[in-house]
Order: sequence, then structure tokens, then C-alpha cells
Amino acid sequence: MIPTGPRPTSRTPDTSLYERRESAVRSYARSMPRQFARAHNVWMHDNQGGRYLDFLSGCSTLNYGHNHPVLKQALLDYVAADGIAHGLDLHTDAKAAFLEALEQLILLPRGLDYRAMFTGPTGTNAVEAAIKLARKVTGREMVIAFTNGFHGMTLGALACTGNAAKRGGAGVPLSHVAHEPYDGYHGADVDTAALLERRLADPSSGLDAPAAILVETVQGEGGLNAASPGWLRRINAIARRHGALMIVDDIQAGCGRTGGFFSFEGLGFTPDIVTMAKSLSGMGLPFALTLLRPELDQWAPGEHNGTFRGNNHAFVTATAALRHFWSDGRFERDVARRAALLERRLDAMAAEHGLSTRGRGMMRGIDMGSGEAAAAVTAACFERGLIIETSGARDEVVKVLAPLIIDDALFSSGLDILASCIREALALPYGVAAE
Repeated sequence: MIPTGPRPTSRTPDTSLYERRESAVRSYARSMPRQFARAHNVWMHDNQGGRYLDFLSGCSTLNYGHNHPVLKQALLDYVAADGIAHGLDLHTDAKAAFLEALEQLILLPRGLDYRAMFTGPTGTNAVEAAIKLARKVTGREMVIAFTNGFHGMTLGALACTGNAAKRGGAGVPLSHVAHEPYDGYHGADVDTAALLERRLADPSSGLDAPAAILVETVQGEGGLNAASPGWLRRINAIARRHGALMIVDDIQAGCGRTGGFFSFEGLGFTPDIVTMAKSLSGMGLPFALTLLRPELDQWAPGEHNGTFRGNNHAFVTATAALRHFWSDGRFERDVARRAALLERRLDAMAAEHGLSTRGRGMMRGIDMGSGEAAAAVTAACFERGLIIETSGARDEVVKVLAPLIIDDALFSSGLDILASCIREALALPYGVAAE
């Protein structure tokens, strides 16, 4: 039976404690001013009895929903047995179980031969390790990243990020990165892969030979821009031709969000390095991973490390997630069906209003034409009990990141709310409707 619809709270809670003690850097809490107390499956509950359908999923950190019972029980059993919680990079039962599941359920069935590097626990740590390794292996400094890319907030990853507001917080020059145009950046008629090839082949272009080319197959924070398979294959070939390593940032697009476990599956190329985090633990526990071809594993012991690279609790839930969701093809087929539903519904919304859609798989959104219009949509959704956020250079894209396990009928009811709020927002005297 499908639960009844969302029940948002009408009363705004007292936020004086947060205003007094928490840094002004907080952001999501400003657009969702509630105090959340618990969450289960696709629902979040505030401490005043309100219930919200979650179409944000922790920015794709909760692909399997909140507190999935299989993952939760695995963690409870492990903690109850006094399992190792923190182990630096020591061998542990929990790590061994994860590596075995990764090898048997993910890598071998896909014909992939990667070594697993356990970095610090966040996505930006995985990216830092990837670009640091590429520079070590190649002896080069330059990294090619792309317009609208987002790779993290620490300095190396931030240098590869395009967003001016994020970059502006660095306080120091962000160097040794060239930001080249992503697929479609100059419109459908401009071949940006050819532009990159021309720049790299021209000794007078001013573009130094790169250590790596870093790319998202779908740009999560940059506006859900999805690169075509052909473009990605050509970028991979360019990397090979010019002695650079191809790094795919799968932090938001991986773990089933775009269909396969990896976002590059079936696209006709294999990257040298893959970065993962977010839904890797399956339950919101911090866990990041850098996967690399064995011949690239040229680290000296301890040359790159981190205190929390051995989050055994995350190993436990990640292993449970791999075994439960990725041991056969049923989960992938379910995701494909829901992705098709999402595509149909967003296409219909876009056609109704003369808008356009973005993305791939269960990582899609609708371009509202302006940040003001998109903000009006997300605010209206929240008032109706639907949590949803924006992305893009000007926050103009309303981004649907529903849990991959959501019931089809409940998914449709959430999309009904979104469709209604888009109609409502476009009736306002700004944004797309006013143009």
C-alpha cells in the first residue's frame, strides 16, 4: 500500500541556536527551514510531525533510500559484535569482505581490472588522490577539466571546478588546470572534442601537455549536462594519444544513478582512474574510493594517506549494498524502468511550457530558464512536502535525484507535485514566464 501524500509542517521551528552557533556557510538549511528528526525509505520526518518525500537523496548519497533495512541490520550486527570501527589501512574482516564483493560483483563481471585506493572519506579526497597520482605517474602538472564541472572543495579539486562562487572561496590562485568546453557548451554545431584535439596538437596553443583529463559523464552540480558516448570516446582517445590519464569522476553519477554501477558502462571506453563516494557506503556513511589501473599503482607506502581511510562501518554497509542490489540484474532493470518514467514525465513538463530537460538515467532535471524560476519551483515543492533542489551555473535546473528504490506510483505522485509547482512558478511575474 502506498502511504498517503506528504504532510509538510506549517510552523517554522526556532532556528536561533543555529544562527547563534553554526557558521553562515550553511546552505540547504536556508531553503528547507525545518529540524529533521528521522528518515526511512524515501521519507524524511521533521520534529513537528511533518513528512517530506525526498527527491534530493543527499545529492545522490542515498541512492538506496534512508536507513535501508538490509544495510542497517548489517551495521547493527557488526557494531553489536564489537567489530573494528577505525583501522587506518590495517587489514580487517570488513575491508576484506568489501574488496571481495567489489571484485566478484562489480569488477570481474564488467571486465575491469582496477586496484582500490581508500582515500579520506569524501569525494574531494578521491579526486585529490586521482590528480596527484596522475601528476606523479606522468611527471606533468597540467590537468584538463571542463566548463561547468564540479569536483570538490579542497584546493586541488577546486582548481578543477568551474563554478566561480566556489572557486572564489579559495583565497589563493587555483592553477595548473585548463578548463576546456564540455560537450555542447558552444551549442550542438560546435565539436568541442575537435577543439581540444587542435589545442593539444598545436605547439603554439599555450596549452601544456596534460597529466590527466578529468570529466563527469553527467555534470551533477553543473546543470545535469550529459556528454554523448561519442564525445566521451573521443576525449578518451585524445587522452591516450597525448599521454594523459583519463579520470572519470563518478562521485554523483555512479552507484546506479545513471543506470549501471559506473556511469561509463556501455559507452565504449574504460577510464584509467575512477573516483567514487556519495552512495558507495549505501547508507550515508562517509566513504570514498579511487580506482586505478594496476600499472598506475606507483605509490610508495604512506605517500598518500588519511586518518579515516579505514571506515570499517562504511565497508560493512557498502558490502551489504553490493550483495543486495548488484548480485543480479534486477535492480538495474528497476532503475531503467524508473528512469524511463522520469524521462517521459520531464519531457511532458518541458513540452507543456517550452522548456528543455537535462541528464541521463535517474539523474535528470528540467531547465527553468532562470535561477529565480527554479527557486520558485523548489520552494513551492517544499511547501507541499517534496524536497528537491537545483543545479547549474545559475541554479536554473530543477534536479530530480529521487532514491533509486522508490515505488513507481509514489514516484509518479512526487512528479505530479513537481509538475503542479512548475505551472505555479511560471505564472509568476519573473523567470521564463516573463520573458
